[in-house]
Amino acid sequence: MAIWQRQATLEQINAQGEGCMVGHLGIRFTALYDDGLEAVMPVDARTRQPFGLLHGGASAVLAETLGSMAGYLCTQEDDMLVGLEINANHLRAVREGKVRGRCRPLHLGRMHQVWQIDIYDDENRLCCSSRLTTSVRPAAARD
Repeated sequence: MAIWQRQATLEQINAQGEGCMVGHLGIRFTALYDDGLEAVMPVDARTRQPFGLLHGGASAVLAETLGSMAGYLCTQEDDMLVGLEINANHLRAVREGKVRGRCRPLHLGRMHQVWQIDIYDDENRLCCSSRLTTSVRPAAARD
């Protein structure tokens, strides 16, 4: 059963990333499942730290990008979504290629969501495990 409250195509989702950090880092959404979302990010000069490894902050950006977009797709009308907390456990170094993030919900409540985002290297090895907690801000509560 699909969890999404909004209808969107990968093309529409990717267009939202243009002109901001998502586009700058080369993050592209690649799959929209009934219960999750995937995106890839290159491991290159934009996303490496000075020692040649994928920067942990870049992994966190990929995780937050996935969780925030998934969370937005689970809201309705003029509801807004904001991040409350993100953590990331860096499990394996990545030097080149691309990484793929897979996002799935752990909790989809009326006011809060919790997302699990796992990031894999080109050989499908887990390199980062992240969790994002978001808050749903209904339009009526913001007025």
